[in-house]
Amino acid sequence: MKLHQLLIFAFLFGTTMTAHAAPPTPDEMLDSIARQFTIDEVEVTARRREEPVIPVQKLSGAQLQGLSTQSVADAARYFSGVQIKDYGGVGGLKTIDVRSMGTNHLGVFYDGIEIGNAQNGTVDLGKFSMDNIEELALYNGQKSEIFQPAKDYGSAGTLYIKTRRPKFADGKTFNLQVTMKAGTFGLANPSILYEQKLTDNIHLSASAEYTYAHGRYHFRYRRVLPSGAVAWDTTAVRQNGDVQAWRSEVGLFGYLPEGKWHVKGYYYQSEKGIPGAIVNNVWTNSQRQWDRNAFVQGNFTKRVTKGYDFQFNAKYTNDYMRYLNPDTTLMYIDNSFTQQEIYLSMAHRLAVVGVKGLVPHNDVNWDISLSADWQWNYLKSNLANFVYPERNTVLAAAATQLLWKYLKAQASVLGTFIFDKIHHPTQATPTAYKQRPQFTPAVFLSYQPLLREELFLRAYYKHIFRMPTFNDLYYTDVGNISLQPEYTTQYDGGVQYDKQWPGGVCRAVSVKADGYFNQVRNKIVAIPKGNGQYRWQMMNLGYVEIRGCDVNASTTLDLTHDVLLTIGGAYTYQKAQDFTNPKEITYGGQIAYIPWHSASATANLLWRGLSVNYAFIYVGERYHNSANIPANHEQPWYTHDVSISYDMPLIRKSKVESQKSACPRMYFAIEINNLLNQQYDVILNYPMPGINGKGIIRLTI
Repeated sequence: MKLHQLLIFAFLFGTTMTAHAAPPTPDEMLDSIARQFTIDEVEVTARRREEPVIPVQKLSGAQLQGLSTQSVADAARYFSGVQIKDYGGVGGLKTIDVRSMGTNHLGVFYDGIEIGNAQNGTVDLGKFSMDNIEELALYNGQKSEIFQPAKDYGSAGTLYIKTRRPKFADGKTFNLQVTMKAGTFGLANPSILYEQKLTDNIHLSASAEYTYAHGRYHFRYRRVLPSGAVAWDTTAVRQNGDVQAWRSEVGLFGYLPEGKWHVKGYYYQSEKGIPGAIVNNVWTNSQRQWDRNAFVQGNFTKRVTKGYDFQFNAKYTNDYMRYLNPDTTLMYIDNSFTQQEIYLSMAHRLAVVGVKGLVPHNDVNWDISLSADWQWNYLKSNLANFVYPERNTVLAAAATQLLWKYLKAQASVLGTFIFDKIHHPTQATPTAYKQRPQFTPAVFLSYQPLLREELFLRAYYKHIFRMPTFNDLYYTDVGNISLQPEYTTQYDGGVQYDKQWPGGVCRAVSVKADGYFNQVRNKIVAIPKGNGQYRWQMMNLGYVEIRGCDVNASTTLDLTHDVLLTIGGAYTYQKAQDFTNPKEITYGGQIAYIPWHSASATANLLWRGLSVNYAFIYVGERYHNSANIPANHEQPWYTHDVSISYDMPLIRKSKVESQKSACPRMYFAIEINNLLNQQYDVILNYPMPGINGKGIIRLTI
């Protein structure tokens, strides 16, 4: 083991720094401790049963606010098992890959409903600002509950983005929050959030945000040949990375007897430059992209009668994207795409046995769930010979959950029925893609050996697939309607231990570790077609095996009466090998951009309204191609981020008065990212920014 790897292990385990990507915030910790003095043993047992069967990583509250992040993708870097594909800059494309299964296998859910992209299957997480985000939760496998739409069972991993829901202090009927962020690269990012209590049971939320950045930053570009000689070493300014983006959201939130509902409208529009890769001594690009994303979605959830709950979801989406490459020396391109989606879902849960079930029982809880979804997608484009594809997808899921003493178990099966249609057949694509029905199972187990100790042993198995996208199947001169779905099989085994010491210096410790083995079959790849440099064909050629482990830990220390220190982080080891073709040099090699070792760590020091935060990201050595030869080797990179913030009331009140009603507050923060100014690429030839900073001022009324 190399020196830097030993240092990481010592850092993670010797100081108990990592094991839960979302350690409890100081407020949550104090509330938890207070509850231990007021609840009896029966309540404690019930609370423990609420622990998820499926491991989850969360970022929320003060910890999420303390991270130096501009977008959801920046925050997701702190989860274990996650690799970011970042093409640089404020407006650069940012996607995440969980446990090396591929970006397309991650489902991204916004307030409980999936963000779809039938065109290419990926979601640019750089579009989603952190300004209105309350919580991020990452699940391997699927979400740890059975009362959910069938869509939630359909991904190998899921990321849930939860936005802020209006909450009002006693006597208040509105909330107002105005924020201004400014920083390097010309960043100017004002936003406003307004919440109104229309009635006791109906609340309104409206927010708007504008982001501008010229995107120019200095970087050092250095390449060393396998012989050790320096090929080039220069300093330049990144160009064509500007972005202008507007986001607005309006939501209505309602509460019913044993139920709730919400309706939300979302609009995002941007224009940005695409910096492009630095190759062949070309340092500037002229490519540009325009995006317009709009959707309206709603949720209704209610307990209809004893033991029976009902949920309904609906969504309409209209997305537009234009890509322009005016450089005629390569190939002039001016393509636009418009896709539409309609989504409807119904879910039913029946509590058969248990305290709230049809059959009362104190030791056994047994629930069953049935859900059915329908999704319609349509894509049009100005591409020549485009076939205008349409897809109807029907999903049906049956699931069950059993809680019995020390054992928790969940099982589900998902049926997927897909029907494609093309409106303009061509000679190359005379018919639509045909897919036979698919049935995919999953089983999750959690065992608590000692009821009075928060020790959990868990394991799961899941088999799922992802459909070829419209681009895979129907892109002019590239698509292939003979493609098969890309299948993943996941095996996981892990342990989690939580311990709390009320009143002690060490308030709490949480440690969890998971080992896993994943298989990806029929991997969809693009290969050259014929002799033309720009002619490609989509094919099923890949088979990948992934072996790895995730280790997470956190601890909270009460250093003095007013000082709390929360430390947490994560470590991941992955061996992701390409076993596609024994005759190729890539056989058995680590797949592109997957490091063997990666880690993150966070620390938050809180004293009254003052908060000091530190964050560390490490990505180990890797290759930018499955051919693991010296020419493809990429050096490790790491970043250190620090921030300091102060939250102060504008009106001085006594402690009793402050608990009864909220008062206007001001929040100030300064962030410095990549403190040591490391020069690195996440993706080859896409240099990332060096040291950069941001200032934040927020007024809350």
